[in-house]
Amino acid sequence: MTADLAPDMAAALSEVIDPELGLSVVDIGLIYGAETTAQGGLRIVMTTTTRGCPATGLLVEAVRERALASGLAASVEVELTYDPPWTPDRMRV
Repeated sequence: MTADLAPDMAAALSEVIDPELGLSVVDIGLIYGAETTAQGGLRIVMTTTTRGCPATGLLVEAVRERALASGLAASVEVELTYDPPWTPDRMRV
């Protein structure tokens, strides 16, 4: 998966702010990709800046809720991965 998101997806997820860095999960490069499932739902793959990040649960739930609230899909699954590990060169800012 790539970090190239559809504009509406990027706009919706840009509203999710990482509490540590104060930047959006899209700008930080935490969103690895998104795809529509065979059932018409949405699968988002994301990471955090480090394993064991205390904000992991908050970020995953915020991404899921924001995607649902934006009407992008009726169901949203967020998959957390650390492969590949996040590095600062993923940042867009």
